[in-house]
Amino acid sequence: KKMDSNIEEKNLSPETKSAEEENPLAIIHSSLPIASLSLTLFPTSTQFLKLFSHHPNKVKIPTQASSLTHLSLSSSVSPLPSRISFKSTIAANPLQSPLSIVPRRPVDPSSAAALRRAAVVWFRNDLRVHDNECLNSANDECVSVLPVYCFDPRDYGKSSSGFDKTGPFRAQFLIESVSELRKNLQARGSNLVVRVGKPEAVLVELAKEIGADAVYAHREVSHDEVKAEGKIETAMKEEGVEVKYFWGSTLYHLDDLPFKIEDLPSNYGAFKDKVQKLEIRKTIAALDQLKSLPSRGDVELGDIPSLLDLGISPTARTSQEGKLTMVGGETEALTRLKSFAADCQARLSKGNQKGGNNSVFGANFSCKISPWLAMGSISPRSMFDELKKTISASTTTTPRNGPGDTGLNWLMYELLWRDFFRFITKKYSSAKTQVEAGPATACTGAFA
Repeated sequence: KKMDSNIEEKNLSPETKSAEEENPLAIIHSSLPIASLSLTLFPTSTQFLKLFSHHPNKVKIPTQASSLTHLSLSSSVSPLPSRISFKSTIAANPLQSPLSIVPRRPVDPSSAAALRRAAVVWFRNDLRVHDNECLNSANDECVSVLPVYCFDPRDYGKSSSGFDKTGPFRAQFLIESVSELRKNLQARGSNLVVRVGKPEAVLVELAKEIGADAVYAHREVSHDEVKAEGKIETAMKEEGVEVKYFWGSTLYHLDDLPFKIEDLPSNYGAFKDKVQKLEIRKTIAALDQLKSLPSRGDVELGDIPSLLDLGISPTARTSQEGKLTMVGGETEALTRLKSFAADCQARLSKGNQKGGNNSVFGANFSCKISPWLAMGSISPRSMFDELKKTISASTTTTPRNGPGDTGLNWLMYELLWRDFFRFITKKYSSAKTQVEAGPATACTGAFA
């Protein structure tokens, strides 16, 4: 960098001149006008000496950094082709403008210096640690991670039609799933912050408290969920916090579709023909160790609410017929998946031995994992991968997409239908597409 001006040699006494000739690093008087010195770009003492290996006769360095204005280096032996100079970038008094110790993030996320200071991971319908791109990405890109789950009060109570928005069985299943998620996070060195409140308010408060750089979350598809995402984006933008969304609720990834979501076929047959040859992404393994919680803010974890806390009477479950046998959580979901794969393998082997039809269709046969799939305690890709490994070990026949001879075909058929409905819901979940689709609906006045 260049200097604004040079310091000229003035009225030096013979004693001073002789001292300078003996010592090339003679120091001029500190009363000379000076400004500031850039510490970040100024060379080290070793580099400084190497730079001027030409042995200049005179090198003048001020003694007090607080009074520096300009610094120039000159040589009386041979003039340099261009003057080497340095320009100040720090205030005259360094104490009035302390240096920041926080490194600036480079663009390359693979660099260690690219780590964010802290991030909030907002769990929604993805209550799992395996095959969770959102959680893994936050763990890779941040120094500390704060997992959060919000029980939104708007999801409970009575609807405008007088029905429960969330019934007692589903609410209890959700409570157990959140409790299981907290245990799985604790086993990996992390934890789960639980709140009862509106996410757009809770997440902003927590982000400010820990000084978060970003919020990580999976996208959803329904109208109310998309509206909630919009509110959070608006609130976070005002705080300067980035919101990063991921996609993990379908067998086929949204970004892998051979068409834009606006061009999604309106019937299942056309959708199936376009996507059945796509490659399914591999599942993401669960991490053995997660980043610790942020030290800043001293956030309270919070208690997992009961049915009463959510405004649901516990007696409502016992007053209904039947007995609740399903237990929420990722552990139970993985157990049921392995049991389903074993049943498919047994039926397939039995069918091959008898030479008969080994179809898995029947009134009493099902994967029975839908509740866990809906909560996100297990992912569609995990189900497909587990069954694919089982079928591959039992037969050399290449399965066909759609209903057919193996449990894999049957599961693919069901998951494709599920993908189709979720993509259709996403297509018409925004306000714009809802207005455009208005004439095709029975009622166009209920989009507010």
